[in-house]
Amino acid sequence: MNSSPEFLFVALADPTRRALFERLCRDGTQTVGVLTAGAGVSQPAVSKHLAVLKRAGLVEDRVSGRLRHYSVRHGGLDPLTAWARQMEGFWTARFDALDDLLDRMDQ
Repeated sequence: MNSSPEFLFVALADPTRRALFERLCRDGTQTVGVLTAGAGVSQPAVSKHLAVLKRAGLVEDRVSGRLRHYSVRHGGLDPLTAWARQMEGFWTARFDALDDLLDRMDQ
């Protein structure tokens, strides 16, 4: 599992993977068959997309008989939200420095 923000961005950049992830967020646990029915791509393609989401730490699976059930992994987006908070702090500091510079220029 690779849960770096960069890998999460890569995993969610693909529109099919993003749609699968959003469906799991919205609708809860789903089988590969159910996900395939609404994906507009083949079952092997859906399985490959789900494998990328799983490697990114965004989804988890459990096997029940012959069926594989996928669900959203709790905390899967945590590295992304931590990165966004870090970037918010970075840009806040930059804008504060710019405000200070502009105030000094106005004097």
